[in-house]
Amino acid sequence: MTKFKGIAASDGIAIASAFRLTEPDLSFDKKTIKNPDTEIDRLNQAIEISKQELRTIQQRTFKDLGRHEAEVFKAHIAILSDPELLKRIESMIKTQHVNAEYALKDVSDSYVKIFNSMTDNDYIKQRSTDINDVTKRVLSHLLGVPLTDPALIDHKVIIIAHDLTPSDTAQFVPNYVKGIVSDMGGRTSHSAIMSRTMEIPAVVGFQGSLADIKDGDQVIVDGLTGNVIVKPSNDEKNEYVEKIKKYRQANSQLTSFRNVATTSSDGKHPIIAANIGTLDDLQAAIDNGAEGIGLFRTEFLYMDSDELPSEQSQFDIYKTVVQRMAGKPVIFRTADIGGDKELPYLHTPHEANPFLGYRAIRMSLDQPDIFRTQLRALIRASAYGNLSIMFPMIATITEFEHAKRIFEDERAKLIAQDVAVGDIRIGIMVEVPAAALLADQFANVVDFMSIGTNDLIQYVMAADRGNRRISYLYQPYNPSVLRLIKSVIDACHDNGTPAYMCGEMAGDQKAIPILVGMGLNEFSMSATSILKSRALIKELDSREMVTLANKTVSLASTSQQVLKYVHQALGKS
Repeated sequence: MTKFKGIAASDGIAIASAFRLTEPDLSFDKKTIKNPDTEIDRLNQAIEISKQELRTIQQRTFKDLGRHEAEVFKAHIAILSDPELLKRIESMIKTQHVNAEYALKDVSDSYVKIFNSMTDNDYIKQRSTDINDVTKRVLSHLLGVPLTDPALIDHKVIIIAHDLTPSDTAQFVPNYVKGIVSDMGGRTSHSAIMSRTMEIPAVVGFQGSLADIKDGDQVIVDGLTGNVIVKPSNDEKNEYVEKIKKYRQANSQLTSFRNVATTSSDGKHPIIAANIGTLDDLQAAIDNGAEGIGLFRTEFLYMDSDELPSEQSQFDIYKTVVQRMAGKPVIFRTADIGGDKELPYLHTPHEANPFLGYRAIRMSLDQPDIFRTQLRALIRASAYGNLSIMFPMIATITEFEHAKRIFEDERAKLIAQDVAVGDIRIGIMVEVPAAALLADQFANVVDFMSIGTNDLIQYVMAADRGNRRISYLYQPYNPSVLRLIKSVIDACHDNGTPAYMCGEMAGDQKAIPILVGMGLNEFSMSATSILKSRALIKELDSREMVTLANKTVSLASTSQQVLKYVHQALGKS
C-alpha cells in the first residue's frame, strides 16, 4: 500500500483500477523549409481541423454539462482565431524558414511564458493551460499523431494523469470514470470545476509523484480529504467501502433539506442563498433550495462576450433571474472587472498588482457610460422581482455616494420615461479593510453589507490567495480576520442594517458555527454547499454559538486554537 496526499478538488470517494492517461508522442525536429507558403497551408489545415473538433466538443459539453463549462472551448476556438497569434507564427515560418511545428510551439511557448510571469494567480495560469491544450491539438494534426480519446473508456477506472486539459475532462463518461488523480492542477482549474459539475471525485497537485502507479493498480480516491491510496490492503479497502456508503447516505439525507427554511435548533432564521454567475448556475441554486441569490457575478456576462453587452441583452438575463426566483431576493453585483478578470476588448493597461489596481467600482466610476448601461438594465429588471444592487471593492464613503448618485440619476430618467421600476436596495461588498473599519459609518448610508471574504482575507493577511508559496497565510480562521468580520456584523446590527456574506467562508462548515454566533443574517455560497450548510445550522443552538464566537475573537491567538474551540463546541474530538 502507498498513500499520497494532494489537493481535494472535487468531493466524493471512489475505488477502481488505475487508467493512465498517457501523453501522445508529439516530439519533432526543427527543420529548414524551402517553401513557406506550403508550410503555412499545412498549419492552416491543422488549425481548421482542430477548430472543427473543438466545436464538436463544445456542443457535446453544452449538452452534457451546460453553457458555462462549454465556454472553455469557445475560448479555445478564439485562441486559434486570434489574428495576432497566427500572424506571429506565419511570420516566423516566412522569415526564418522553419517548419510549422517549430513555429507554432515557439510562439505558443512565448505566450505561456508571459502568462506565467504575470502573476501567481490560478485564473491567469489557466490561460497558459488553454494555450498548451490547443497547441497540442494542432501539433497532433501536423504530425499525424492521434490524441488519446477518453470517451472510449468502457470500464470503471480512476484516471491517473500528469495534467488534464479541459478537452480531456469534457470527454469523460461519469459511469466509467469514477475518480481523477493528476500531478498538476488546483481547485480553480477548468478540469477541477468540470469534475465537480460531473460529481467525479478528484485529487490534484501531486507534482510528479504519481509516476510509479501502473495501469490496473487498485486505487482509492478520497476527494474529501485529498488522500489517494494505491494498492490498499483489504482492511483499508473495507474501511473505504464503508466510508462510501456513509457518504452516499449522508448525501441522500440532505435532500430532505431542499425545500425547508433554514432554522437553527433554537429557532433563528438566517438565509442561505447562492452565489451564481450564469443562468446555468441559477438552475443548480434552485434545485438545491436556495432562499435567494446572494451574489450574481455580472462580470461573467462581459467575459463571455467579444464586446460590451448591450443594455437589452443584460436586461433580458437580469429579468429572467428575478422572475425564476419568484419573489426571493436576488443581489446583483455590478461588474467586478479587473484583477484576474480582464476584458481584452477594453484594452486596459497591464498593472504590476491588478488586485489592488484599476478594477471593480474604480473602473465603473472612471468609465460611467459602461456603468450607466448596466445600472439601467438592472433598474428595468427590478420591476419583475425582488432585486438588489451592490457595488464591489468600495473603499470610501465618497465612492459609494458617487456610485449611488449615478444609480439615482438613471432611475429618475427611466421613471421620467414611464418605465416600470421596482423597489431596489443598494448595498456594498465589504472586501477592502478600510471599508470594514468604517462599517459603522457605511451602515448609516447603505441598505445592506455583504462581506466578500475571498478578497478581505487576502488583504488583511497581505497574502495573494493564488500564490502557493504563501498559501499558509490565507487563513479564514485567523483571529484577526474573525475580529474584523465580527466588527462589521456588530456595526450593521447596531444600526439596523442586515449583514450578509458571499465569500467562500459562508459555506465553510468550520466557519458557519462561528458566523451563526456572530449573528450573520445571510450566508451566500456555491449551490453544492447549500444543503449540508442548512443541515449543519439545524443542529446549532445560536446562543451556544454566541459563546463560541466570543471565545474565538477574545481568547484565540491562532487559527489552530479557533478550530479547537469549534470542535469543542460541536462535541468533536
